[in-house]
Amino acid sequence: MLNVTKRSINGLSARLSLARLLSCSQNARYSTAPIEMPPCDFKPEEYKGISANKIMQIRKEKLTPSLVTYYKDPLVVHQGHMQWLYDINGRRFLDLFGGIVTVSAGHCHPVVTAAATEQMKKLWHTTSIYVYPSIHEYAEKLMSKFSGNLKVCFFANSGSEANDLAMLLARVHTGNFDLISLRNAYHGVSPYTMGITAHSTWLQPVPTRLGCVQTMNPDVYRGPWGGARCRDSVVQTDRECDCSQGECKACDNYIGQLEDVLNHSVPQKIAGFIAEPIQGVGGSVQYPKDFLKNAYKLVRERGGVCIADEVQTGFGRCGSHFWGFESSEVTPDIVTMAKGIGNGYPLSAVITTPEIAASLTNATHFNTFGGNPVACAIGSAVLDVIDQENMMQNSDEVGTFILKELAKLRDEFEIVGDIRGKGLMIGIELVKSKSSRTPLPLTEVNKIWEDCKDMGVLIGKGGFYGNVFRIKPPMCITKADAVFSINVLRRALENHG
Repeated sequence: MLNVTKRSINGLSARLSLARLLSCSQNARYSTAPIEMPPCDFKPEEYKGISANKIMQIRKEKLTPSLVTYYKDPLVVHQGHMQWLYDINGRRFLDLFGGIVTVSAGHCHPVVTAAATEQMKKLWHTTSIYVYPSIHEYAEKLMSKFSGNLKVCFFANSGSEANDLAMLLARVHTGNFDLISLRNAYHGVSPYTMGITAHSTWLQPVPTRLGCVQTMNPDVYRGPWGGARCRDSVVQTDRECDCSQGECKACDNYIGQLEDVLNHSVPQKIAGFIAEPIQGVGGSVQYPKDFLKNAYKLVRERGGVCIADEVQTGFGRCGSHFWGFESSEVTPDIVTMAKGIGNGYPLSAVITTPEIAASLTNATHFNTFGGNPVACAIGSAVLDVIDQENMMQNSDEVGTFILKELAKLRDEFEIVGDIRGKGLMIGIELVKSKSSRTPLPLTEVNKIWEDCKDMGVLIGKGGFYGNVFRIKPPMCITKADAVFSINVLRRALENHG
């Protein structure tokens, strides 16, 4: 009875906090008063480590110079709790980027932490040449999230590894070599996956693109074709649309580009096609609703397999379905996943059919750390938490709320060119003007971004021009957190002038 009462009190407190924040939101326009952060009972441990200056000195002298460091005054993170991060001074930040779309259940979620701790007390590591329970228990649980002939899994440690393996499977299984991906796509930066990643900023000047070609990115906002009803989203572009019911001219035109690539740039038979259901690094780009369905048909006619890169979109993040590809009503031949699968622990997987999986048996295939006992215990706990705490539903509800509120900011501010996404996979594209769609210069983008951080909200950046804010928080985020973040973003946009 006491627990029920406590939950009721907490629920009432949360509703009162949300009402207060909503009231503040309505009165916050052009105000200079501090924006109230939602309450949190968690108290971080006191930091007693080396100084921030020493940390940055070591980073500069001892770590690779290729590391990217966010913010002009870098955030030195000490501890995390659910949707919150704490710096070494104990200051709290709302994490809307989730460790680059990696923290799914929440930073240091107690259930996931307990599962890792219990497993580490028993067995940290042995490879899959021995038989141990956790890999088998986890494989069965993970495969229950798929239907049809997707019945076999491979375990690895990162998204690049998973996509690397998917490329190999496609080529070995079909006996063909050429793979097609989308321009603006990001699938990793291993020597193999650089061939299917189509962002010049991520590519090294080495021969990595043999047998890899790209087709036009079906971006209905920035691409040559797009309309007002193209996306599977509560927010559409501001472009005009003269399509009749059931017609999408933009989709037809982008599929025409893929047909052109198939006719002129690859052999009669290909190995496969890979795409993210919603582009992540590329700036949360959504395609016309039927694009993937039509693309899969064309690829299979050429003997290729279809690969869904769910590294960022999977595990309920898009809200309506557990996997992003399900929104397009397609069934891939291979599915890759990482990031949210382990809530921050190095873990990835490749799911495929028994027939495709059998293609690798003509030689030994092995991954030392793939599916190790600790990784599988964590992965299993993450699935439990997502289901038991209704995180997919939360992604849908809170994500839809955020998208609708951001659409109001688009109407209010000339530099907010586009709002897009689904669930908690959201993008905000900043432009000089709505009519030109010219990307807002990075100096101006960064000023808004820095302001958000200074007010306690951490946002990611992406897109080819770096002008897209990426909102992809832990899936435990609340509506009160969403209101706070919208208030902060509005203030930062007002400060931009």
